[in-house]
Amino acid sequence: MSAEIDCPVKTREIHNHHFDSTIWNDLRFRDDDIVIATYAKAGTTWMQQIIAQLLFEGDPDLEVAEMSPWMDLRVPPKDVKLPLVELQTHRRFMKTHLPVDALRFSPKAKYIYIGRDGRDVVWSLYNHHANANQLWYDALNDTPGRVGPPIAPPPNDIRQYWQDWLEGDGHPFWPFWENIRTWWQIRNLPNVLLVHFSDLKRDMPKEICRIAAFLNIPVSDSRWSSILEYCSFEWMKENATKTVPLGGAFWDAGAQVFINKGVNGRWAETLTDDQSSQYETLANAELGTECAQWLATGTVDE
Repeated sequence: MSAEIDCPVKTREIHNHHFDSTIWNDLRFRDDDIVIATYAKAGTTWMQQIIAQLLFEGDPDLEVAEMSPWMDLRVPPKDVKLPLVELQTHRRFMKTHLPVDALRFSPKAKYIYIGRDGRDVVWSLYNHHANANQLWYDALNDTPGRVGPPIAPPPNDIRQYWQDWLEGDGHPFWPFWENIRTWWQIRNLPNVLLVHFSDLKRDMPKEICRIAAFLNIPVSDSRWSSILEYCSFEWMKENATKTVPLGGAFWDAGAQVFINKGVNGRWAETLTDDQSSQYETLANAELGTECAQWLATGTVDE
C-alpha cells in the first residue's frame, strides 16, 4: 500500500448516547488493520462474519462479536476497550458507525463501507430498537459520559418511527446522509472498498471473493464451502449468540432478534408512494444522483 494516499482529515468529534469518537485518536494502528464501516443496520454483522471466516478459514466456533469490537460505542469506555484491542494478536477487524470526518484515518489500514437503502435500514433499525430491553437503555443512558439526551423507547407505529427518522435525519440515532456522503466521497482511495447489502444478497460468493482480494486474504479451495456456509444468513441466525454483542443480552428475545430477517423491501408494504418518493427526492438532493442510485440499488449507470 502506497504511503502517498491523500488521507481524509478528522475535523470533529461526535458524542451522543452511543458515540465517543475520541477513541480513534488513541488507537495505535497496525499496517494490516481492517475497519468495517456502516451507518448501522446495513450489514455490519454480516461483514464482520465474512471477514472473520476469511481470516480463520471457516471456523464455526469464532466469537466474532468479541473479536471485532465497535470502537466508537462508548460502552465499555475507551480506557477499558483500547487495552483489549491492543492485546489482540490476530489481524484486527474493527467496526465503526462514524462518518469519515469524525474518524482518524490510517493510510495503511483497509476500510470496507457497506451501503443499504435507507428505507431498509430503518425497518431493521426499528426491529433492533423496539426489541431492546432495559439493560440496553441502562447501558446507553446511565453509563457515565453520555453527552446529550438519553435514547427513549420508540413509538409503537413504525410509520411514525420512519417519519421521525426521515425528518430528524436519523433521529433518534445519528445523521444518515452525511454518513453515506462522506464515505462515497473517498470511494476511489485504494484502501477503501464499497460493498452494497443488495450485492451480498444477490451473489454472496462473488462479493466474498472481491472482499478477500481487497484484503489480500488467500482463500483455500478446501475451506471455501465452509466459509460460505458460516456466512449464510441461515447459519448466522441459528448461531446468533456467536455474532451478536454480549450474546444478545440486550434483547429479551435473544440474539436471533438482532439478526432479524435479512431481507429488503419490507417498507414497501407500509410506506405510501408519496412517502417513498419523498425519501427518493431527499436522497437525490442530499447525495447526488449517482450516489443515491448506488445506495438504492448497489449499481450506478455508466
